[in-house]
Amino acid sequence: MGPPHVQEVPAVTTTPQAVRRASPRTRRPATPAAPEPSAGLLPQTEPVRLLDPDGTPLPPRDDYPEPPVEALREMYRRMIVGRRFDVQATALTKQGRLAVYPSARGQEACQVGAVLAVEDTDWVFPTYRESMALTARGIDPVEVLTLLRGDWHCGYDPTQVHTAPQCTPLATQCVHAAGLAYGEAYQGRDTVALAFIGDGATSEGDFHEGVNFAAVFKAPVVFFVQNNKYAISVPLSRQTAAPSLAYKGVGYGVPSEQVDGNDPVAVLAVLTRAVAHARAGHGPFLVEAHTYRMEAHTNADDASRYRDADEVEAWRDRDPVARLDTYLRARGALDDAAVAAIADEAEAYAADLRDRMNTQPTVDPLSLFDHVYAEPTPQLVEQREQVRAELAAARDEEGDA
Repeated sequence: MGPPHVQEVPAVTTTPQAVRRASPRTRRPATPAAPEPSAGLLPQTEPVRLLDPDGTPLPPRDDYPEPPVEALREMYRRMIVGRRFDVQATALTKQGRLAVYPSARGQEACQVGAVLAVEDTDWVFPTYRESMALTARGIDPVEVLTLLRGDWHCGYDPTQVHTAPQCTPLATQCVHAAGLAYGEAYQGRDTVALAFIGDGATSEGDFHEGVNFAAVFKAPVVFFVQNNKYAISVPLSRQTAAPSLAYKGVGYGVPSEQVDGNDPVAVLAVLTRAVAHARAGHGPFLVEAHTYRMEAHTNADDASRYRDADEVEAWRDRDPVARLDTYLRARGALDDAAVAAIADEAEAYAADLRDRMNTQPTVDPLSLFDHVYAEPTPQLVEQREQVRAELAAARDEEGDA
């Protein structure tokens, strides 16, 4: 008996499209495309600018509305006073009144715009170059320069002015700012921390640790990078291959922006939005300002060894003070009389600083032992008593003479 007859059925080839057409009940919702990981994080491809270099306003933008003209006029006043302070401080180094001074001339829009964007109750974490920013914040200029004079403390009380001591080690203030901001938010306080950073500091580990911590814990921090093109003498091209430093926030999930740092209107507009973002509980924000320091790194630096005069002159044409002057005059918010009054105020400010810095400070040698330990060690007590005895012996000798 042979095998049963089996009728062969021809194979049917179907496509997914044919199955969906034949069986409508098997349809499923279309899978949405995965969101772009960098969506909402990437900065503009070109730095935000609201004024041309000559001070002519550009078309208004919805994402960065122009700050009120009153705020811009106050910004101008503080920039003028700040520049005169900077020139005076530079002169004080030549007179031996300061041990060192890092000038911020050319970066006035960044220095002043940053402190105007935050509240007095917010915290500022400066680098060694932010003396102008601290005076614009209202801190006594003599107290600001105390550290650069060679004293062992920063000169002002950080808790009273909500301003950390000026930071000489690169990028460590990023970690401090992230920690304070997280702690303030944890305790329910409405506080934003603003950390000033130089372009060279973005190559330091503390920068990345601070940004990463702030991103993970949504700490209300604004990381403000002033890219003045040189880390002392090292050009930006030797620092990074990124399109701009603003892109460094993307890897940590931090929204970022880049701005023309010599455009005072744009700087204040971008930083105002960044601070609002942090204050609203959305976490940190990173801003890179493209700017330039007109003077050397410090009075101990010879900038001619690594940049030429033509480069400096090209940036002189982008002067942020002149840019804002032109704009405010066109708006009718500034005239010759107002400019003269502000110049007089700046001269008086510099004269007062000069007079007080020319007074030799009274120093107690025994203060060297204060605040080394909460409880002085036996060795420290012994050393302090040795110094006390030497001072007493010196006074006795002077009395005998």
